[in-house]
Amino acid sequence: MTGLGDDPFVTAVKPLVDAMGGEMLPPGQAGPDDVVLSWEGADVVAVRLPQLADSLDHILAALERKQGKPLAELDRKAKQEVVRTLEARGAFFVRHGVETVASALGVSRFTVYNYLNRENATKGD
Repeated sequence: MTGLGDDPFVTAVKPLVDAMGGEMLPPGQAGPDDVVLSWEGADVVAVRLPQLADSLDHILAALERKQGKPLAELDRKAKQEVVRTLEARGAFFVRHGVETVASALGVSRFTVYNYLNRENATKGD
């Protein structure tokens, strides 16, 4: 992130962009798929959003940091909670999302589907 200085708007949105796995760059370097953020009528920063597959990896890494240990080392209940969180964040809409999550959790795809089905059954879906 060069050329953005200490702009308070940039400082304010940086944690959000980092949490999404995005990249901040000067507005003049924005590509057609980047999002340019403006404040008080001036373009301040451009945000390059990650590809969906990269987003899933970023979400898994964030969940692992939050848990304080590799996701594969969690107990069954904690793994089910991780799957609920991932479902709420759209992780299973990503191509190979179930396989990626199963690998991170150290379980089979079948187990991930069971966790999803169990959650949907308790919601009444």
